[in-house]
Amino acid sequence: MSHFGFENDVHNVLRLDMPITNAPMARWQRKASTSNSTNTNSLSPNRNVNSSVSLSKTPSKTPGKNGKTQNTPSKAGGDRFIPTRNNKQLDVASFLISKENEPVEETPNQKAWSVTLNGYDIEEAKILHLGGKPQNAPEGYQNNLKVLYSQVSTPVSIKKSRYISSVPERILDAPDIKNDFYLNLMDWGRQNLLAVGLTSHVYLWDAGAGDIVLLKKMEDDSEYICSVSWSKDGNFLAIGTSDCKVELWDVQYQKRLRSMDGHLARVSCLCWNDHILSSGSRSGLIHQHDVRLADHHIFTFGGHTQEVCGLTWSPDGKYLASGGNDNMVYIWPVTTGSEYQAIHALNEHQGAVKALAWCPWQPNILASGGGTSDRHIRIWNANSGSCISALDTCSQVSSLVFAPNYKELVSGHGFAHDKVIIWKYPSLSKVAELEGHEDRVLNLALSPDGSIVASVAADETIRLWKSFEKDAVKKPKRPPPLKAKLSNFFFF
Repeated sequence: MSHFGFENDVHNVLRLDMPITNAPMARWQRKASTSNSTNTNSLSPNRNVNSSVSLSKTPSKTPGKNGKTQNTPSKAGGDRFIPTRNNKQLDVASFLISKENEPVEETPNQKAWSVTLNGYDIEEAKILHLGGKPQNAPEGYQNNLKVLYSQVSTPVSIKKSRYISSVPERILDAPDIKNDFYLNLMDWGRQNLLAVGLTSHVYLWDAGAGDIVLLKKMEDDSEYICSVSWSKDGNFLAIGTSDCKVELWDVQYQKRLRSMDGHLARVSCLCWNDHILSSGSRSGLIHQHDVRLADHHIFTFGGHTQEVCGLTWSPDGKYLASGGNDNMVYIWPVTTGSEYQAIHALNEHQGAVKALAWCPWQPNILASGGGTSDRHIRIWNANSGSCISALDTCSQVSSLVFAPNYKELVSGHGFAHDKVIIWKYPSLSKVAELEGHEDRVLNLALSPDGSIVASVAADETIRLWKSFEKDAVKKPKRPPPLKAKLSNFFFF
């Protein structure tokens, strides 16, 4: 029997569904007993408050980093917080609910008080008010978002756009003009007179009145006009001829003042510097004439090995630039000494250099253009002789002129485009192309006010492009331009 009793005890111990005697109390049982004792202590009037607090805090020792112990009090009564509500709050809530739908009697001054205190009637106020205009911002306040999203035009957005007409303002007929790349047959003077050399004749066209005057006719029909150039004041015109002469004419009286010899070949370019007249010839020499003296020839620049076809003085009169058929550009100083050496000899062009122009607002900047085998526009610093920039125009450059009204550079082109192009300076980005000529452009000239550029071409026309008028805005389409004939005094 004792054996069976021992086995029963073993089975009872191994069964898991029976309560374990002498085992420690479970956590939920300890928590329940602790909360019951706390509630009992808090409701007992004879209990001391300190004893309940001490019972609710069970100090435990937690080892710290330095071996010290820290007291961590445990929370009593769980982790929920239930706020207390007094009877007054319940009474107010009950009153508001019961009186919610009843009409409220307003005193006569209640609405006025509400507007005075709040700025609006509180009974009519809404959380989202979608009607009406927004309030004005304080003076001087600038919202950054307004710049991004405002549709109101700003001074930048209403800036007037410049209008460049693709049609010439006027077309003049220039019959029998000599189609020679190396000649300079047109110039516009300060008196608003346009001088043009047509084979053996020199004509003057008054741009203001529209009158045309024949100034000169060559005595020998086999000879021809090679170059024309106005003096600075626009009262005298210098004419270079194929018989090696340089003539001075008084335009007001239409009278030749003098004829200056000295060259051994045709005079293909002329340029004034006050009372000094420079002339370049096919011989490669550049003569300096003082027109005040009877013995006019004062000195000669010799550097070119072929024909001098471009000649221009800087705006300040310090430098003379010359270009030739030898692909060279020379910069000469103003000198009266015995040695006449060029300051710079620029040899980067690969073709004849006829197109030369000084920048009016930067007197030390020179622009040059090469012929068919070069086709480049190059910008030079006359002080250092360095090339600042270069642009391949893909066309023969026959003439250059700066337009100061918009600080632009205008170029006339021959093969293969036969057009006038406006470039922004100094970026040399293309602004506009003026098309219309049917043959290569020979020369360009700028009007005295800088608003019109004239282009003469081998198609026997002179086209006036009004592309540089200040404050120009878009204009309606113009009718076809009128034509005027410079020969035989035919008027339009």
